[in-house]
Amino acid sequence: MICGHGMVSQRLLEALCRGRVRPFTRIIVFNGEASAAYNRIQLSLLLAGETNEASLALQQDEWFRNSGIEVCNGEPVVTINREDQTVTTGSGRVQPYTHLVLATGSRPAKPGLPGADLPGVMTFRDLEDTRTLIESAGRHRRAVVVGGGFLGLEAAEGLRQRGMAVTLLHRSGHLLNRQLDRIGGQLLQQHMEERGVNIRTGTAPKALLGRSMVRAVQLDDETLVSTDLVLFATGITPATELARTAGLECDRGILVDGQLSTSDPAISALGECCQRGNTTFGLVEPGYQQAEVLAGVLNGNTPDAEYRPVDTPTRLKISGVPIFSCGQISPDGDTESVVWQDHEQNHYCRLLIRNQRLTGAVLLGDTRDGPWYSQRIQQQDDISRYRDFIAFGKNYCEAAA
Repeated sequence: MICGHGMVSQRLLEALCRGRVRPFTRIIVFNGEASAAYNRIQLSLLLAGETNEASLALQQDEWFRNSGIEVCNGEPVVTINREDQTVTTGSGRVQPYTHLVLATGSRPAKPGLPGADLPGVMTFRDLEDTRTLIESAGRHRRAVVVGGGFLGLEAAEGLRQRGMAVTLLHRSGHLLNRQLDRIGGQLLQQHMEERGVNIRTGTAPKALLGRSMVRAVQLDDETLVSTDLVLFATGITPATELARTAGLECDRGILVDGQLSTSDPAISALGECCQRGNTTFGLVEPGYQQAEVLAGVLNGNTPDAEYRPVDTPTRLKISGVPIFSCGQISPDGDTESVVWQDHEQNHYCRLLIRNQRLTGAVLLGDTRDGPWYSQRIQQQDDISRYRDFIAFGKNYCEAAA
C-alpha cells in the first residue's frame, strides 16, 4: 500500500511493475489529491499558458488497470494503526496492509505574518494551486511573489505571461542564492527585469494589509507595495503529521535508513517527506533514486541495496534561461575561481578549483557542459593537464589532454 501519489510514488510503482516477478498480489494507492500522479515540474508551464492539464499526466488509466494497481484519488489516509497494520482514510475506509509506503511529500512553508490568512494570499505547490492562480490572474492586475528560489521565479514569470504586473521579493541579496553565485544571480535578475518583472532583493514582507482581501504588502523597511494577490514561494516543509501521529520516529522529516525503512520495519518512506541522516530532499531526482532502491528491496531483486544521499546537480530553466549548478557555488579562502562570460550571448560560467580539482560549477545561458563538470566534481579528477582550458568545456579539455 502506498500513501500519496506524486512523481516519486509513481516512479516507485513503475519500478515495482518492471520485473517479471511481483512480490505483491495487490497494490493500493491512496491519493489525497483529486488527480492521479502528474508532472509537477510542468506546473509553471501550465501557469504560463504554455501547456495544458492533459499533458501533465504521467500514466493513463489503462496503465494502472493493466498493472493491477488500484488508485483511490481524493482519498487521503488520515490514521495508521501499526498494531493492526491498517490505515483509515478520509472516507472512513479501513484497509489492511502488508507493507506501507509513505510518500506524503511536503507542504509549502508559509510565514506566520499578520494578514497571512486574508483572501488572495496563496501558495504554488500543486495542480489545484495552479488552477486557482490562473483564475485569479484573469480577474486581477497586480501580484507580489515572495521568494526568489526557482519556484518563486517560475511563478513570477508565469503570472507575468498571464498579463499581471509582478513584483518579486527576495530576502537574500541575489536570486537563486542556493544555486547561483552573486554574479549569476544578478545576471538572472537583469534578464527577468528586462522581461517586465520588478525584483527587490534584500527585503522581506513584514505584514499583509487589507480587509476583505489582501491589498498591500508592508516591507521590512516600511515600504508599501499595492497588490491584488500575494503568492508565497518560500520553501517546503516535509509532511510528517501522519507519521508522527502513528508514533514513527521523525525529525524534520520521517527518519529512514539506507533501505528507506522507518522505525517500523513494516513501513517505508521516500521523497520529500523523508529524512536520511541530516538530509531532507526538495528535488525530484533524489526521490527517483530512492524509488529504485526501495523497489529493489521490496521485490527482492536487490535486497541489500542502500540509498546514500549525493550532491545532486541543479538543472533549471527560468524565464527561458538554462541554469546548471553543482557542488560549491561561492569561492572561499581555499579556492580559485575561473570565470568566463559572453556578454552578447548572456552566457556565464564560474568554476571553483581547489588543489587542481574541481569543487563547483555555476553555468548560466549555456549549460551543455554541466554534466561533464559534475562528473569531474564527483570523481575529483586531477585537472592540471587541461586547467587552462576548463572554462571552455569538455571538447577543449579532452583535446588538450
